[in-house]
Amino acid sequence: MTIHRLRSLLCALLIAGAGAVGVAPQYAAATSGSLPACRYADMPARNTSYSEWNETLLDTSYKLPKSYVPPGLVSTAQAGLKGGGEVRSIAISDLKAMAEAARSAGAGLRVVSAYRSYSYQVRLYNQEVARYGKYTADHSVARPGHSEHQLGVTIDFGSAANGGDVSQKFAKTAAGKWMRANGWKYGWVLSYPRGFTSKTCYFTEPWHYRYVGRAEAQRIHDSGLTLRQYLWKTYM
Repeated sequence: MTIHRLRSLLCALLIAGAGAVGVAPQYAAATSGSLPACRYADMPARNTSYSEWNETLLDTSYKLPKSYVPPGLVSTAQAGLKGGGEVRSIAISDLKAMAEAARSAGAGLRVVSAYRSYSYQVRLYNQEVARYGKYTADHSVARPGHSEHQLGVTIDFGSAANGGDVSQKFAKTAAGKWMRANGWKYGWVLSYPRGFTSKTCYFTEPWHYRYVGRAEAQRIHDSGLTLRQYLWKTYM
């Protein structure tokens, strides 16, 4: 057992014990004492083998190399979703189950953006800088290599009812509300929740969900931590 796996197991046991007393509020303010403040650097991310897809921490400091291209990319259409894009095949089963559940609840989903290559992120980031300036770009579009989309397990969702436009309005749609309440049950975790920019390093993005698997998502939800806080505490 690797040291990272051992730390993960210990963290899970602690969270399970806490759950016996009561479920922590989602996105609690408490953090690991060693969680660093948001800063801009280009340090190589840790845990970047393709098998560690749910352990890799990417933020404004840690990044993937240009050469990182996840294996097994398949169309999100295999999950019954419109909008195009690709994700790793390991996420398709839960993505399909989630899409069907959301549709049954009258909260149909649509894919706005899924896997992004390093080169694609270069273009996207530069466009954002040109349009809004560097400060806004740095808080709303990850710099190349820092994007969770490059992992192949992240999707920007939209509402099927309105064509899937990405905006803050998504949080108030039936799809956005359903995802906020239920996405984690299918392994999809909201990366950048409202009110936690100092912890996540990005402005709120109610549409941006990363797949970490159902078991890990359960632990993250029960911990009350944001994704960045949890990954730092557990795997760094």
